Amino acid sequence: MLSEIRRRHVRQLCAATMLAGLAGLLPQAAVAQVEAPQEAGAANSGIADIVVTANRRDERNQDVPIAITALSADRLQQQGIAKEQDLQASVPSLVVGPNGQGSRDSQSFTIRGQGATFQASPGVVVYLNEVPLPAAITLSQQGGPGNFVDLENLQVLSGPQGTLFGRNTTGGAVLLVPKKPTNEFGGWIQGRIGNYDRREIEGAVNIPVIEDKLLVRVVGAYHDRDGYTRDVVWNKDRDDEHWYSGRIGITFKPTETIDNYTMIYGAKSSNNGAGFIHRGFNIAGLRGYGLCDSAFTGPCSAYQQISDQANALGPRQTALGTDVFSKTKTWGITNTTDIELSDTLTLRNIVSFQKMKLDYAYDSDGTILQQHDVDGNRYPAPGQATLPDGTPLTYANAYDSGSPRDDLKQFTEELQFQGKTLDNMLTYTVGGFYYDQKPNGIQQGGVFLFCPAAYTGSSAACYSGRSTYGTSQESKALYAQATLDFGAFAPSLEGLRLTGGYRHTWDKITGFSAGYTPQAATGGTTAKCNSTGLLVPTATAIDDCRYEAELKSNASTWLIGLDYKVTRDILLFAKVNRGYKSGGFNQQAVFETTRTFDPETVTSYEAGFKSDFRVADVPFRLNTTGYILDFKNSQRAGADFNPGSGAGGAVVRNADARIKGVEVEASMQPFKGLEIGGNFSYTDAKYTNYSYETPTQMQACNGTVQPGGIVDLSCLPYQYVSPYIWSIHANATIPVGDDMGDLNFFVNYSHTSRQYTDQDSLVGTQPGAYLEAFGILNMSLDWKNIGRSGVDAGLFVTNATNKLYRISNANVYGGLLYDTTLYGEPRMYGLKLRYRFGGE
Repeated sequence: MLSEIRRRHVRQLCAATMLAGLAGLLPQAAVAQVEAPQEAGAANSGIADIVVTANRRDERNQDVPIAITALSADRLQQQGIAKEQDLQASVPSLVVGPNGQGSRDSQSFTIRGQGATFQASPGVVVYLNEVPLPAAITLSQQGGPGNFVDLENLQVLSGPQGTLFGRNTTGGAVLLVPKKPTNEFGGWIQGRIGNYDRREIEGAVNIPVIEDKLLVRVVGAYHDRDGYTRDVVWNKDRDDEHWYSGRIGITFKPTETIDNYTMIYGAKSSNNGAGFIHRGFNIAGLRGYGLCDSAFTGPCSAYQQISDQANALGPRQTALGTDVFSKTKTWGITNTTDIELSDTLTLRNIVSFQKMKLDYAYDSDGTILQQHDVDGNRYPAPGQATLPDGTPLTYANAYDSGSPRDDLKQFTEELQFQGKTLDNMLTYTVGGFYYDQKPNGIQQGGVFLFCPAAYTGSSAACYSGRSTYGTSQESKALYAQATLDFGAFAPSLEGLRLTGGYRHTWDKITGFSAGYTPQAATGGTTAKCNSTGLLVPTATAIDDCRYEAELKSNASTWLIGLDYKVTRDILLFAKVNRGYKSGGFNQQAVFETTRTFDPETVTSYEAGFKSDFRVADVPFRLNTTGYILDFKNSQRAGADFNPGSGAGGAVVRNADARIKGVEVEASMQPFKGLEIGGNFSYTDAKYTNYSYETPTQMQACNGTVQPGGIVDLSCLPYQYVSPYIWSIHANATIPVGDDMGDLNFFVNYSHTSRQYTDQDSLVGTQPGAYLEAFGILNMSLDWKNIGRSGVDAGLFVTNATNKLYRISNANVYGGLLYDTTLYGEPRMYGLKLRYRFGGE
C-alpha cells in the first residue's frame, strides 16, 4: 500500500513539474486554470485516440514513444487525401513531390530531409498491410493508385526505421492500414462529381461468410478526371487521372488461436502524362555548344521565340513535341498468419509477392523541339507543329522500344515471434526479414537530345540515346527489440520503460546496363557506347556496350530508448537510434568507378513528450518532438560527363549533413462537436561535407575548379527541405435535429515554406531551383446520415483560393540547357454522395 502511494506521489510530482513548464508557454491569464490530468483523462478528454502499429502491435498513439502522425479514415475523407501529394503539409517535416522526374505518378516522400534519390532505394518506405510496396528504379514511385481507398488509418513514422520494419530506411515509414473484414454484414458506396469532368466511384462490402471463421471484404474504385494543363499541339489535356483498382481481404480463423489474413490487390492507371511548362532556354549554353548561330544550326532567336510563345500560353497551357503518357500496372498478394502459441507468445508470418510495371514518355523541355524527349513514340503530323517563322516541323526519328521502363517483381518473407513475460512488464519481438526484387522482363528506354531547332526530327542532327538495363536487390536481416517496464522490479517505477533494439542486414545489389547512341555519320549502322565511348556495330550494341556491377554491404542498426508514463495522459521519451539504407547500381554510369554507389547511415538523437491535459475544463492534446540527425554518406544524384568518351550520364555521390528540428502537433475541443488543431515543424539542414573530384571545369563553393580538382558544395542549401511547414484545421459537427443526422464542416489551411530542389548547382545559377512558398485552403461540408437513412451528402473544395504554386523543377539549365517546371493542382470542387449499409 505504501509503495502504491509513493508511486502515485512520484507521478503527480512529475506531472505537476511538466505542466508547470507547459503553463509557461500559455497566456498568463490561462496559467491558473491548468489542471493536472486525472487517471482517466484520455477517456474524458473527448479527443479521439487512434490505434497504431508502429511497434508491430496495436497500441494507442499517445502510448507509443515515437513521432507519429496518424490520420483516421474520417480525416482522410474530410481532407480529400487520395494520393501521396495530398499529404503535403498535413504531416510535420514531410515534403511530397515529383522531385524533377517525368511523371506525376512519381510522388516521393521526404521526411526530415531524407527521401528518395534517383536509382536508389527509398529513404521513406511505403507499406500496405505491413508489406513494402514495390519501388521503381527509373522513377521514385512506390506502388500504384488506389492504395488510399478503404483504409482503417494512415500512419507516418518519422525518423530512422531500422530495428522492426521490413526494409531499412533513414527517413521514416508510411503505413497504409486497410480495413479488415468483420463479423457484420455491411458496406458503403460513394460517388463524386466535380469540375474538370471529375467522375469517381468507390465502394466496399463486408461479408461474414462463416461467423468468426471466414470473413471477406471486397473493395473497388474508379477515378476519372480531365487534366488541368491543355496541350495546344495535341489538343488534349495533360495532368489528368484515369485509374481503377480492386482489393479483396479474406480472414480465416480455423481455431481460436490461428488468425490468417490474405489480401489480394490490383490497379491500373493510364493517363495523358505530365504537362511540363517551359520557362526558357539557356541561350548562352546553346550558343556555346554550337547548337545555334551557325550556318548549319540556324539563329538562336528561334529558341527565344519559342520560349516567348510558351510564356504567352501561361502556366495552364503547354505545347509538347511528343504525345506523352504514363501507364502503371500493379498487383500483389500478401498473407499474414498469427498463431498464439501460448498466452504470452505469438508467432507471426508475413509473406508477399507483388509486381509493378511502368511505361511512360515525357517531354521534359516542354516545347515542340527535341531538346529533351524521353521515350517519345508519337510525334505531330507534318504541319501540326511549326517554328515561330512558320516553318513546319517534320519528325522522322520516332523510337519505341516496345518495352516498359520498369518491370519488377518482388518477394518478401518475414517471420516474427512476439512475446511478453514478467507479468507483461517485458515485451519483445524477434524476427527475420527477406526481400528480393528483380526485373520481370526486358526494360528499355530511349531519348532524343540537343536537336537544333531547324533540324528537330532529323536523325542526322539529333543525339539519340538507347538503353537496356536491369537491377536486382536482395536483402536479409535478423532483428530483435524489447521493452522493459521497471515496474517489474519496484512498483514505484512502473511506467518507466527501457527499449533496446538491434538488427543486422546483409544487402546485395547487382545490375547491368547497355547504353548507346546510333551514329548519324554512318547511317545508324554503328553506335557509340555511353559508358566507354567505343564505336560498335548497332546490331550488337546491346551486348558490346553492356557493363555489369555488384555491390555487397552489411550494417548493424540499433535503438536505445527511455520513456516514462508520468500518468496515463503524459508520456516523456528520449531515444538514440541508427538507420541505414543500402547503396545501389548506377544504370547511367559513364565511368567505371561510378557504376555503384555507397550506402548511407544516420544517427538520430530524439526527445519529446505526448500529453493530454485541460485548461478551464477544455481538453487539449500537445505532442512535441525535437531531434538532431548525424547523416553520413547521404546519397545525392546528379548529372555526369566523361570528357574522354564524350558521353553524358548520371552519378550518385555521397555527402555528410547535420539536420535538426522540432515537430509539434496540437488539438483542442472548446466544446463538444468542435475540434481545432494543427501541426508545425522546423527543419534546419546543412551539409558538413559535400565534395568530390570533378571531371569537368565547375563553379563551386571553393571557386572555379579545374578538371580533376576537388569541388566543395557544402555551402549549398539542403535538397528537398522546407524549413517551415504548418497547418491548422477546424472540424465542427452540429446535430440537424431529431433523426435528421449531423452537419459536419471541415476546413484546413496548410503552408509550406520555400524549398531548394537542385543537387549540385550554386544558388542563382539554376532558374527555379527554389520552389516558392505556398499555402493551400481545403474545405468540406457533409450532411451525414440524412434522416438516419445511411446516406451522406457533401460538398468539397481543394485549393479553394486557386493558388498557383510549383511542385517540381527540372534543374537542368546548365546541362540540358532548358528550364521547365510542374505546377500543383488548381481549385478542385464538387459534390459527393455516400451510402452506408449494414454494420458500417
